[in-house]
Amino acid sequence: MQTAATKRIRACTDRDEAQILEIINEAAKAYRGVIPADRWHEPYMSHEELARERLSSVSFIGMEMNERLVGVMGIQPVGDSDLIRHAYVHPAYQRHGVGSALIRHLLASAHRQILVGTWADAQWAVSFYQRHGFALADPPRTRELLRTYWQIPERQMEVSVVLTRHPSR
Repeated sequence: MQTAATKRIRACTDRDEAQILEIINEAAKAYRGVIPADRWHEPYMSHEELARERLSSVSFIGMEMNERLVGVMGIQPVGDSDLIRHAYVHPAYQRHGVGSALIRHLLASAHRQILVGTWADAQWAVSFYQRHGFALADPPRTRELLRTYWQIPERQMEVSVVLTRHPSR
């Protein structure tokens, strides 16, 4: 007899670093061959990069199933907005509502504009955010938002999009 999985969303801690990296690096393999080759690297996120992100005020929440993280999503306050950062679900748990549960959790407490940047050719990611009420910014606005809220190379700006969502009133 199979038992139902115990699920919960919780704040991630330092003890979760290895699981966060595993989720991000496994899920990011979907980008290989989709994003420009000069933007791809392995591992997709290193220990050092994750540490820098956390030091720059990115806090992660995670979906835990049977006491194991299966998806993560970061949020970072920048100026007058919050950025969704590093939203990934382990491939074995994709298409089971994990990402939707995580984003609904973040949106439930949103009081400011929320922005998410992603690769323009990652249509699955763009569609995901659009299903959750985000609107694709037009190219001039995308460029302005990327320059204002992110610190990324010019080349990455050329191949990225930004989606926006204002909090429900």
